[in-house]
Amino acid sequence: MEKVINSYRDLEVWKKAMELVTDVYKVTQTFVKEELYGLTSQLRRAAVSVPANIAEGWGRGTNKQLGTQIDPLIPIGSSLFAIG
Repeated sequence: MEKVINSYRDLEVWKKAMELVTDVYKVTQTFVKEELYGLTSQLRRAAVSVPANIAEGWGRGTNKQLGTQIDPLIPIGSSLFAIG
């Protein structure tokens, strides 16, 4: 029996993306203060863009459009997991 998906919040990929955001924020809290406006900011913005783009793709209403929002995120997610 398939689970009904009523919202982007029901998508496993969105849930994993939110875990990524939490993990990135935890890791970047350990960075030196000199990186606050450099690497820290860049990593946090990249992490937040992943679930945001998933939600945006969901809001467009079709699987094809959701896919076009997610495909460009694969390199971002891979990079963030590599440093995490």
